[in-house]
Amino acid sequence: MAQFGFENDIHSILKLDMPITNAPMARWQRKASSSNASALNGLSPGKSANVSVSSSKTPSKTPGKNKKATPSKMGGDRFIPTRNSKQMDVASFLLTKENEPVDAINPTVASESQTAWSMSLNGYNIEDAKILHIGGKPLNAPEGYQNNLKVLYSQGATPASVKKTRYISSTPDRILDAPELRNDFYLNLLDWSSRNVLAVALHNCVYLLDATQGDVTLLMKLEHEEDYICSLSWTKEGTYLAIGTSNCNIQLWDVYSQKRLRSMASHTSRVVSLSWNDHVLSSGSRSGHIHHHDVRVADHHIVTLTGHSQEVCGLKWSPDGRYLASGGNDNMVHVWPRVQEGTASQSVRSWSEHQGAVKALAWCPWQPNVLASGGGTSDRHIRIWNVNSGSCIGALDTQSQISSLVFAPNYKELVSAHGYAHNNVVIWKYPTLKRVAELNGHDDRVLSLLLSPDCSTVATVAGDETIRLWKSFEMDPFKKAKERLVKSTSVIRQSIR
Repeated sequence: MAQFGFENDIHSILKLDMPITNAPMARWQRKASSSNASALNGLSPGKSANVSVSSSKTPSKTPGKNKKATPSKMGGDRFIPTRNSKQMDVASFLLTKENEPVDAINPTVASESQTAWSMSLNGYNIEDAKILHIGGKPLNAPEGYQNNLKVLYSQGATPASVKKTRYISSTPDRILDAPELRNDFYLNLLDWSSRNVLAVALHNCVYLLDATQGDVTLLMKLEHEEDYICSLSWTKEGTYLAIGTSNCNIQLWDVYSQKRLRSMASHTSRVVSLSWNDHVLSSGSRSGHIHHHDVRVADHHIVTLTGHSQEVCGLKWSPDGRYLASGGNDNMVHVWPRVQEGTASQSVRSWSEHQGAVKALAWCPWQPNVLASGGGTSDRHIRIWNVNSGSCIGALDTQSQISSLVFAPNYKELVSAHGYAHNNVVIWKYPTLKRVAELNGHDDRVLSLLLSPDCSTVATVAGDETIRLWKSFEMDPFKKAKERLVKSTSVIRQSIR
């Protein structure tokens, strides 16, 4: 019998079409067994399923064909936190008790007591078990917590949206002595050339100050000691200087060769105001007459304007050369058309609103039809005129005598120089005429005010025999660089130092 049993074993081993009972499980069987086990574990407890796990049965499909593709992203699309069951029960209890009235006890004592009981019973603070914490203040971070995240956005105002405040120094950049300066309201004793040279008249002498280098040069001196300089005016190019004197003459000087080119006599009294328009020089005198001189010809006197009854102390050509504005001691302001040789000119506009002498005149450089005028001690008003319509578009009582006006284009402002009673310089925003700043320092009335060629500095001369340079209109560096790109060439190559 043992022999037959041995033969049967040999025969079964040699047969290949029968399953091997004691051999290791095949790979596909192991995969099927593991997938079935995971499916059974994934079922909910309330449901049942009949699953056949027979390792001997041949699978209906080829192994590996029903394999699912591996997902491209690891993990799910949301995070579900695991909570302690105790915490869920406590949170549910707190939600149900939220609308019940609170006992009238001290909230601090109640909070401390509640925290102590919570720690004793639950092992943690009951406040930490809340699913949603709604309150006025955010929760404090745990002690020792450090936030390593970098700030990517802040709600604070960015530098671009912050309005930059402009600093205006209340002290002058430079102070120069001007001995023997005549303290006369009606004279115009200071002028600034386009080549950055200041001309100042001290009694019967004219001095030149190179504002770039700081050099001072004596240009001329009148022959007679009793005579004095009354007015100065540079040509547009800054090479020639016209000088009005008390002996009724006008001298024309070449400043670089320091030679007098000619002397022109046509007035019968002192020449207190001068203004250039190309080759035509306009002059105003104490007689009330305005003369036009063509400096190219021998017979220089071409036109006489007779609109004023008293001294013409203010004279200014508009930047485009179309109009000449004149102000006088008769409280009148006249606007005259362009010079026409051989014809009697009539003023296109005449205004009598001022109640004092009008010496201060200024044309707006960015609005050529706008003229500003200022009255003397009995008037003290700044008035803005529209030459085209003839209307007064603005007026301001400054409470002080106005001796000079100038527009500052860098910030679109109007600057006024004052005598009695303030003796200062005031910067006004145009066109609102809102006070921007005051420049104090002169001990006597300010007689004249001028703007530098680069429009960054104002020069003032006063009865205290000083000249002060105020650097009040320096441009923003970014704006300055932008304008340099627009205007590649400039008359002034260096600024005042």
